[in-house]
Amino acid sequence: MRPSNYYSFGVILFSALLISLFASNAFTQEINDWTSKGPGGGGALFSPSFSPHDPDELYIACDMSELFRSTDLGITWAETDFKEMTGNNGADVRFTNDPLISYCINFEGDLRTPHKTTNGGATWIPLLSDPTSGEAYSLFCDPDNSNNVLVSSYTNLYFSSNGGAVFSSKFSNAAGCYIAGAFFDGANIYAGTNSGLLVSVNSGLNFSLSAAGGIPGTEAMVSFTGAKQSGAVRLFCVTLGSGDVYPGVTGADFYGFMNIYSLDIGNPNWLIKNSGINSTHYPFFISMSLTNISTAYAAGGSDAGSPVVYKTTNGGNNWVSVLQTVNNQNVFTGWAGHGGDRGWSYGEYALGFQCSPSDPDKAAITDLGFPHITTDGGVTWRQAYVDPSDQNPMNALTPIGKYYKTTGLENTSCWWLTWSDADNIFGSYSDIRGTRSTDGGNYWSFNYTGHSNNTMYQTITHPVSGIIYGATSTVHDMYQSTYLTDARINSGLGRVLFSTNKGQAWQTLYNAGRPVIGLAHDPNNTNRMYTSVIHSTLGGIFVSDNIQLGGSSTWTKLANPPRTEGHPFNIKVLNDGTLLSSYSGRRNSSGVFTASSGIFISTNAGVSWIDRSHSGMLYWTKDVIVDPHDLNQNTWYGCVFSGWGGPPNGLGGLYKTINRGVNWTRISNLDRVGSCTISPVNPDEMYMSTEVNGLWYSSNINSATPLFTQVSGYRFRQPERVFYNPHNSNEVWVTSFGNGIKKGYTIPPTVSLNITAGIEGFRNGAMQVQDTMRLYLRNNFSPYSKVDSAVIFLNTSGNETAEFINAPDGNYFIQTLHRNALETWSAASVNFTNEVTVNYDFTSTQSQAFGNNMVLRSGAWCFYSGDVNADGTIDLSDGSLIDNDAFNFSSGYLPTDVNGDDVTDLADAVFADNNSFNFVSKITP
Repeated sequence: MRPSNYYSFGVILFSALLISLFASNAFTQEINDWTSKGPGGGGALFSPSFSPHDPDELYIACDMSELFRSTDLGITWAETDFKEMTGNNGADVRFTNDPLISYCINFEGDLRTPHKTTNGGATWIPLLSDPTSGEAYSLFCDPDNSNNVLVSSYTNLYFSSNGGAVFSSKFSNAAGCYIAGAFFDGANIYAGTNSGLLVSVNSGLNFSLSAAGGIPGTEAMVSFTGAKQSGAVRLFCVTLGSGDVYPGVTGADFYGFMNIYSLDIGNPNWLIKNSGINSTHYPFFISMSLTNISTAYAAGGSDAGSPVVYKTTNGGNNWVSVLQTVNNQNVFTGWAGHGGDRGWSYGEYALGFQCSPSDPDKAAITDLGFPHITTDGGVTWRQAYVDPSDQNPMNALTPIGKYYKTTGLENTSCWWLTWSDADNIFGSYSDIRGTRSTDGGNYWSFNYTGHSNNTMYQTITHPVSGIIYGATSTVHDMYQSTYLTDARINSGLGRVLFSTNKGQAWQTLYNAGRPVIGLAHDPNNTNRMYTSVIHSTLGGIFVSDNIQLGGSSTWTKLANPPRTEGHPFNIKVLNDGTLLSSYSGRRNSSGVFTASSGIFISTNAGVSWIDRSHSGMLYWTKDVIVDPHDLNQNTWYGCVFSGWGGPPNGLGGLYKTINRGVNWTRISNLDRVGSCTISPVNPDEMYMSTEVNGLWYSSNINSATPLFTQVSGYRFRQPERVFYNPHNSNEVWVTSFGNGIKKGYTIPPTVSLNITAGIEGFRNGAMQVQDTMRLYLRNNFSPYSKVDSAVIFLNTSGNETAEFINAPDGNYFIQTLHRNALETWSAASVNFTNEVTVNYDFTSTQSQAFGNNMVLRSGAWCFYSGDVNADGTIDLSDGSLIDNDAFNFSSGYLPTDVNGDDVTDLADAVFADNNSFNFVSKITP
């Protein structure tokens, strides 16, 4: 038997080293391990793309700039680092015959640049030649030859036969050259365009319009696909009215649907293939596997406001609807579905669709909010944005108010987080309005009432009553570049809401009749609150001195600060009563920035204001932050975006004042800084958010020239704000413009398991011989890969706590290994949460083990003993090893010591013999 104090000493020593390491770097470490939090989904998704090399690999692009990648068929997602690739509609990953080489259009910097990966997506580089000069509208490549690439600009189609090193123009249309799709067949290349079918029969040297008839000039291809089987090539296309097809058209234009056509190469005409398509359904996309000419899918929208998918298995002679959204008949849903928190009308129509190029039974549809995947040819579909263990059964209404855990597919804008207590968090979002967590941020729901506007921009908690107040608006994306003009904002509505039960029910405190974006309490008057209301002539800072009256409170507009034109943003009240406000950007009807932005203070309760703006703040100021470590509140940080058009150029960055804005110093000149947050426990530590350059970190913010470094582990380009959990400063949360919420830890936490296990041979009544056991946490999906491991020393009750320092929170199977007990797994996956100890008692019931694979001994369910050679089966080979050691009077810590008495003898052989007779072997998922 291994001495218990030996293992304990090792654990103590290792723990002491960890504590020493963390203590020396406490709260001064840049966080590079970030985990997505939220309900999943909610934003527009495009361009699903299945790998032909890995059946579980799939990409999806988002209009919020992500290129998401899954290697487990949508069970989990991670965004490609924005420094490598920026997604959008048209960021289709195009695979080739080489699993390391793929192509994609990169939307970085408001350009559309063809890129290439030669290492399986780890890094992406621009093609050596870009004939579009950053204006690529489509990209296709040969799935059988990684050198053949088609790229189109707005007016031209180009071809490269050397992997993008050199391109030559092959076709042009000055009115717009739209490429609906391409099919490569050796030397023959077919490209569907709005001008007709382009064909090359000489490996891309020349292209010409096909003479095939059947499609009238009043129609144009919007989607195109092809397949080859047994020497026969069949093409399909979907057409819209010819005036509805142009470079950049999206699935939102599905109402222009005219027909589905097919063409068998060698035949003179395209044939209409509309049989079975409901007259209220409008296909837009068409897709098929590369080697099956009979099966194809078509996807689009409908009069009912829900996406549609059709399938043919007879070459288009008849189509059958295979996405049955009514009552979610064949769909496993997340929070959106028939009867759910959001109906199918939220997703509304297909924005992307693909059938796997290598599997005609596998397809994915994306829409305005969510991805859904089928692996059985459309018989069933499953959502791919909430954890599979949380999804809802098909053929049943989606429940309302349920809590969900994300798959990592977070594609919505979150502006603010507010903690009511350690467990209750409210997230302020655009489009999905808001989310609520009651378990510290692991699961999120829409389990609230009273908040119906599109966006909530900020929430604050009253320091005395605990009431939450929220600023809401019908206008989203406020003070982004597209929402700075009067025409985009002035017609908006908004309210100040309040909740007395931690965000579960909201009531109207003040109907401002205009968008509301900012809130502040007065630390000197518990009944006073300020709010920022947006309108070019009627907007400004409003105040109420009687918020205790709830919906009966009264509000008064304060004087306008000088130069401003109704675009207030932050409002803060300092301890001495000074009002501090930032005003953000405004563009006039010509798109020119007006000098109406900046930072202002009032020392007389808003009767008048003093302009404390640096000259760089006059056009597009964002957050103003008061240093929490300056007791006099003289130190502020001003966050500024650069505009364009002359004077606003080059002004972006982070500005600092130590005398309330009398003087400012620009301490970072990054082009667009949105916000910053100083650690509540380390006055030198700051995180800073930018619009397109990601998250930045400084550990010496109080030096004369602070050093900022880009946080490499934060992979999204536009974080919005950083929040330290007020109940646990070790937790750092980041909201973002389009990537939801991410959470990190200053000191990495552990996943803990308090396990109770019984070992048949070691069990003696209520007591158990103490011994070492190894535990693995394994993924809850095939191939159940190992995520982390820990070694424990079970006490006489069979109990011990294991800590897994590498496993993120999630759902895992527990695998147990012992020197001579049969390998045993937990009955199902177990949910683990960082900093929470999970209890799992194998001894309580037989059903705690996978396959009920345990034996009852002395009132406890135990692992079978006798698998001496650890091959997963207890048989004669184990008995022989025990007999040999028994014959040699072996003793000590041996695998053949099945009862743990440090001697190998006939008593050990009994266990192996009995279990061998009963053909006992391991059972695993």
